Amino acid sequence: MHNLAIALHKKGYQVTGSDDEIFEPSRSRLKSYGLLPEKPGWYPAKISSDINTVILGMHARADNPELIKARESGLKIMSFPEYLYEQTKNKKRIVIAGSHGKTTTTAMIMHVFRCLDIKLDYMVGSVIDGFETMVGLSDDTEIAVFEGDEYLTSALDKRPKFHLYMPDIAVLNGIAWDHMNVFPTFDNYIEQFKIFVEKISPGGTLIYFDDDTEVKKIAITTGDHIKKIPYKIHGYFQNKTGFYGATHNRVIPLKIFGEHNMQNLSAAKETCLAAGVTEDNFYSSIQSFEGTSKRLQKLIENEKGVVYLDFAHSPSKVKATVEAIAARYPGREVIACLELHTYSSLNSDFLFLYKGTMNSATAAFIYFNPHAIGLKKLEPLSKKFVEKAFAGNNVNVYNNACELFSDIKDRSYYNPVYLFMSSGDFDGFRLNKLIE
Repeated sequence: MHNLAIALHKKGYQVTGSDDEIFEPSRSRLKSYGLLPEKPGWYPAKISSDINTVILGMHARADNPELIKARESGLKIMSFPEYLYEQTKNKKRIVIAGSHGKTTTTAMIMHVFRCLDIKLDYMVGSVIDGFETMVGLSDDTEIAVFEGDEYLTSALDKRPKFHLYMPDIAVLNGIAWDHMNVFPTFDNYIEQFKIFVEKISPGGTLIYFDDDTEVKKIAITTGDHIKKIPYKIHGYFQNKTGFYGATHNRVIPLKIFGEHNMQNLSAAKETCLAAGVTEDNFYSSIQSFEGTSKRLQKLIENEKGVVYLDFAHSPSKVKATVEAIAARYPGREVIACLELHTYSSLNSDFLFLYKGTMNSATAAFIYFNPHAIGLKKLEPLSKKFVEKAFAGNNVNVYNNACELFSDIKDRSYYNPVYLFMSSGDFDGFRLNKLIE
């Protein structure tokens, strides 16, 4: 939401907003553009008849006093995805969806377009080099690239966000059950992706991962009013000199690594080709892509070891990330640390889907905060239950962050590779201090 505020401010709109709490880096960035509210909280008096549009974020509840006033005043109220569609309805919209890989795939496409001086509107869920904000909107573009999040739209609209973008080119990069708080069964979750594909414009294109059973099933059963392009994991190899993408007639040095990133790269390639980019231009551009914030982000590397940070939280993401690190550093000790932070990951019925996901690590540290479980109104978890769910001989479980990081620091490893995974922040623990 704060990125949208900045994007609209840069476009010349008058923007104001409210929130009950604003965290960093949103706070500093809003302040630098003169958009930070004078004080936190909700003030119905701010809502007046001269407001053109109220844009409603996901976390404003239906009983929000400013929202109630806006509704009573008959003001135009739009959700975040509704507004993005409104801004780009006359442009070619590319939407990247899937349970995992959508941020990185979106970032790859944006990076290639930037390298080739192709102007675009965009929305992506992470910071990307070369882009000042995570949302970009302008009047002199013909194409928009959006990360298609399946989470719900707003308190007034319970549709998944990606149902509102109406793509001309859609990517479906893999499906693994997530967000069980809003999609209580796997079938219910699958249904959201079926609806997403049905929203593709007539004559549009579906680019889909051919090795995912559920994705392929959706593609096959979708009507012939759209073009369908399957893709597989891109060819690759690695050696002491680095990690390389490979085809039958070329070898491409890459700054990213891991099989899952090669799946993302294939998706990005097919999308760029569908948008008119040549294969040669794609490969020349993708070589300089270094990834995005918190997606296998290297924090430090020296003679004492290397540290990565990743957003992984669902079982499929955790498994892919740990395996990618283990494969990239064969023979090295991999110390993987995962914070259980989301509703699904803290749910006892869901936890057993994590079985074996950390097996590729030398040592696996799992952390959860009992207070977070209470806030989500879930049944309490015991360390023993979590250990049983992960089912590995290398698993260590903690419910105290200080104890967790103290143990990690005190253990002695030779030239280790540390991997920290969380969609949260380990309860505000100063990770950089630990790394030092």
